[in-house]
Amino acid sequence: MSMKVIFLGTSGAIPTSQRGLPAVVLQRGNEQIMFDCGEGVQRQMLRAKVGFHRKLKIFITHLHGDHVLGLPGLLQTMALMDRKKAVEIYGPVGVLYFLECLQKTLQFGLTYSVKVHEFTDSGVVCDEKEYMVFAERSNHVVPSFAYAFVEKWRPGKFYPEKARALGVPEGQAWSHLQHGQKVALPDGIVVKPEDVSGPKRPGRKIVYTGDTRPFPAFAEFASEADLVIHEATFDDELTEKAELDGHSTPSQAAQAARNAKAKKLVLTHISARYSEPTVLLDQAKKFFVNTQVAEDFLELELPLTE
Repeated sequence: MSMKVIFLGTSGAIPTSQRGLPAVVLQRGNEQIMFDCGEGVQRQMLRAKVGFHRKLKIFITHLHGDHVLGLPGLLQTMALMDRKKAVEIYGPVGVLYFLECLQKTLQFGLTYSVKVHEFTDSGVVCDEKEYMVFAERSNHVVPSFAYAFVEKWRPGKFYPEKARALGVPEGQAWSHLQHGQKVALPDGIVVKPEDVSGPKRPGRKIVYTGDTRPFPAFAEFASEADLVIHEATFDDELTEKAELDGHSTPSQAAQAARNAKAKKLVLTHISARYSEPTVLLDQAKKFFVNTQVAEDFLELELPLTE
């Protein structure tokens, strides 16, 4: 299944002429998973040609304005476009109250249902047939969570010649084996998926930090991720300010990705003081070569792992 990450907003706290406020969309098949929802996100979605009617889940890292103030506008826009599919929103305690206050104050109606999932601890917060989303308490100045989107293991590569050799008829029986199910033949022999397939294949893993200082649990949480999207608000010369404000520097983000044995690192949540982010990239690459700095509307394809 195809999967693509689209960066809708890559600034930190203050938008610039080049960068919107934090929002990242993961497109997987006909579903969209959004991490954070900064102001003006619906306009960014229009520019990126991200649809408003697909199945949608939104994961909020924390309740700071630059990460949540896009929610009311997005919800209203989708209602005005006559959306029918439900929207699910995940985040720390307070998200539901925030939305209830907004809807009561602004008095807007919706054409679809909104289901809010709140949590206080790390762990699995979303478990679907083909993937899971984990939350890990991060290290910001308010309660905040990092997220890991992890596809479940896929069956191994199917070998038709092995199935034929065992007398498995083509059609439904092959389909069952390809989807990890046993098949009983007319003579009573039971063929297992592993009899006609290679080893199981891992799914893809994407980690999004939100706002955070470095924290010890990150290496295991992001272990062997295909993509780490890590904030790097301030450059290394402002490490003390980053610590005070609950943020990370490029070197800290790069060392976190290296310790996690990630495949790729993308820096985001860039302070408005950096009109040219070369200094951030240079600092990160000293510790993790496969790094880039996100720009609004950057798109990354994530091929299946074989």
